[in-house]
Amino acid sequence: MNATRFHRAAVAVVGAAVLPLALSACSSDDGKDTKDSASSVAPQESESMADDAAGSSDQPFGSACASVPKSGAGSFDGMSKDPVATAASNNPDLSTLVTAVKKAGLVDTLNNAQNITVFAPTNDAFAKIPKADLDKVLNDKAMLTKILTYHVVGEKLAPAQLESGTFPTLEKSTLATKGSGEVFTVNDSAKVVCGNVPTANATVYIIDSVLMPKM
Repeated sequence: MNATRFHRAAVAVVGAAVLPLALSACSSDDGKDTKDSASSVAPQESESMADDAAGSSDQPFGSACASVPKSGAGSFDGMSKDPVATAASNNPDLSTLVTAVKKAGLVDTLNNAQNITVFAPTNDAFAKIPKADLDKVLNDKAMLTKILTYHVVGEKLAPAQLESGTFPTLEKSTLATKGSGEVFTVNDSAKVVCGNVPTANATVYIIDSVLMPKM
């Protein structure tokens, strides 16, 4: 009888000693697993957040962007697949510009150029010019070419570069930009109303006034 009691007491003591060690080991493993899981997930989440931030900063901006079709050839996605003159022809707000480009014979020049920036006046921008003067320009190919090529810079410009910059144009003179955030002007006269629009070979900044080079 005494032997039996002694045996039971010994088992209880051993069990009491082993149980905390087992629990400690389990706790240690669980902590390691949690830490490993967190470390494996965190970098992916950080990369995703960084990608989202980069993506959002590279989007078109401006009040006039709301009028761009949501789908089809004239949408941002559709324009990104076509060279710039073709892309502009699918945007109803740029129909006067497209007519002018065709009259000047610049469609192939613009479509075949690589990595350019086009400051594209809207129909309303051309409407600011008296009709008699506009008709005169549209029928003078040399003058029209000079004006249109003044709207083209031979490199792709990111919004940050427009904050304070002077850039040579295809017309061989320069234009100046300034601003910040989503508010930019060109030559202190034309406002960017929809900027950072991608096409297959150019970045487009749609503006509310026609730029005039020195004649």
